[in-house]
Amino acid sequence: MKNRRLWGRATSGRRGASAIVLPLLLAGCSFAPAYVRPAAPVPQAYPTSPSAQPSIARIGWYDFFREDQLRALIAAALEHNRDVRIAAARVEQARASWRIEGAALYPELNAVGTGTRARSLINLPGAGAQSYDIKQVTAQLSAGWEIDLWGRLRNLNEAARNRYLATEEASRGVATDLIAQVANGYLLEREYEERVAIATRTIATREESLRIIRRRYEVGSGSKLDMTQAQMLLGQAQTALEALDQDRAVNRNALALLVGQPVKIAPGALGLANAASEIVMPAGLPSELLVYRPDIVEAEYQLRAADADIGAARAAFFPQISLTGALGSTSTDLAGLFGGGSLSWSFSPTITLPIFNAGKLAANRDVAKARQVEAVATYEQTIQRAFRDVSDALVQRQQLARQIETTRMVLEALRERTRLAQLRFDNGRSAYLEVLDAQRDLFETEQTLVQLRRAHLASAIALYSALGGGFPAQVPDHPDSSQDSGVDKR
Repeated sequence: MKNRRLWGRATSGRRGASAIVLPLLLAGCSFAPAYVRPAAPVPQAYPTSPSAQPSIARIGWYDFFREDQLRALIAAALEHNRDVRIAAARVEQARASWRIEGAALYPELNAVGTGTRARSLINLPGAGAQSYDIKQVTAQLSAGWEIDLWGRLRNLNEAARNRYLATEEASRGVATDLIAQVANGYLLEREYEERVAIATRTIATREESLRIIRRRYEVGSGSKLDMTQAQMLLGQAQTALEALDQDRAVNRNALALLVGQPVKIAPGALGLANAASEIVMPAGLPSELLVYRPDIVEAEYQLRAADADIGAARAAFFPQISLTGALGSTSTDLAGLFGGGSLSWSFSPTITLPIFNAGKLAANRDVAKARQVEAVATYEQTIQRAFRDVSDALVQRQQLARQIETTRMVLEALRERTRLAQLRFDNGRSAYLEVLDAQRDLFETEQTLVQLRRAHLASAIALYSALGGGFPAQVPDHPDSSQDSGVDKR
């Protein structure tokens, strides 16, 4: 008999231990699919990559751009640009949403105080109507906790976490695009500065030519046609200068919008006509895009969030267990609220098992699965778009370098042609129309060469941006690095 009692106690103890250990073991359950990164749907190398060296995306923007004025503009834009501020606010919103989802994993404790005063009227046989006053004052601590047996709350928290990290990457993408836009605006300023100088110099030369030809016409040694053609040539250069001034003002307005404040750009030392076109800009391997491109990392975080949503939708099919309790004091008046004999408590475990909901839970699961398929396609499409951006930038850079060399040779020939045409006209061996054509072609080619060199420098910026360059210090925050370690490095 004694052994039976001992056995009964031991069995009861084991059941009690099982009742504690089993929920803890089940708390590790999760119905989210195991994450497997989709294969990159692009070749292993760029078709026109000039070098197998590490990608220039490893270089921070301050080291990539060497001009002090440009560095100052970029720094001011990152501080004052409204798009950057909007992106930062969205990051804070996503961070707060993650905290909201994470709070559901922990018990909720509240202090509750209530006071009740009521009067009821009761008719008693033989005694008539009797009134009774009811007064009650209660102060208690209430606690509630949902036991996350199936990982529903943890998956919701994980989805919110990944969306927060995706928002951070989106913010980094906004900053990367902003850097490229400011740099391109700065290059356009330098282009207009140089083209305005060419136009101003050309106008001065043509004004002198018109003065000489008009003098010849006035003394009878020149024709009115020559003078009219010289006037037309001067007018074309003046019109080109006015258009350049207008475009330059528009570009400065655009730069002011990007920087977020008025900008003042002093004449710079960057001469586009003498800029080197043979600088090597290594693109690295396409696999590096998965690490450096903010939009690809953002899409991968969104994919992870979609997987977690599936886990939460699946867990909704299983019972939900909630524990609710309260401990406090109840009295008929405030003075006796904390006196002896006023202790009150309650404990209310609740289990909810879905039986019929007209297919709502199944529909939620199907929605989560469809969104996961969409997230996979978006991730793959983002990789393909990034690969195209890099390939286009590489092609443009190579083609523009060839065009620059060709235009340079054409320019040398046009300068010689203009010199010879002027000699022929001065010696009376040709009409001024020949000089007009030569000078017009020379002016247009000088302008074109500056534009090509600016475009070639812009292609380097486009390549840098397409590779995800700008903020290499954030590379360790790639999904794999934070997920595998179990530590949120953000």
